[in-house]
Amino acid sequence: MPRPEVLERIQEAESEADDIVAEARETADDIVAEARETADDIRQQAETDAQELRETRMVAAREEIESEREELLAEGEEAREELVERAAGNEDEAVEFVLEKFREAVHAQT
Repeated sequence: MPRPEVLERIQEAESEADDIVAEARETADDIVAEARETADDIRQQAETDAQELRETRMVAAREEIESEREELLAEGEEAREELVERAAGNEDEAVEFVLEKFREAVHAQT
């Protein structure tokens, strides 16, 4: 094979190699870009999922707090009713006590 042909084949091989390397770099860049895009999608989905979970937990916590509030209010109402009943039961004694003290005070002044 004559020398110019060998040289030409070498140059063609180098050119092919350069093309292969360039194509490989382009493919690698595409893969990296796609991986970044996928990572962004995953990150965004994770943030969305986390927000939904926070909201779900907040709703559950509010429901639990409201339930406890209702229970405490019911207990407080029951305690108030018991106090009113006890106070009503002591009303006659309290009136009699006050009248007795009043009589004693009036009698002490005369």
